[in-house]
Amino acid sequence: MSMKVEGTVQRATVGLGGWMLVTAEGQSYEIYQESAPPDLLKEGLKVKVKGAVREDVMTLNMVGPVLAVESFEPA
Repeated sequence: MSMKVEGTVQRATVGLGGWMLVTAEGQSYEIYQESAPPDLLKEGLKVKVKGAVREDVMTLNMVGPVLAVESFEPA
């Protein structure tokens, strides 16, 4: 199911690294790198992301639910 999330892109400093989206409320989502456009993966970028949480994917980062990105725009 698609959802929209607004937040700030941050580099994950736990696990093997990676990228996450952190909302103003403090909820974090791990950005699924296989679906992430390179323009999204920039530290401090404020964005609105349309995507879906992947229940079938596990990672070693463990920073939050894995979010597969469908599209994004600057916030």
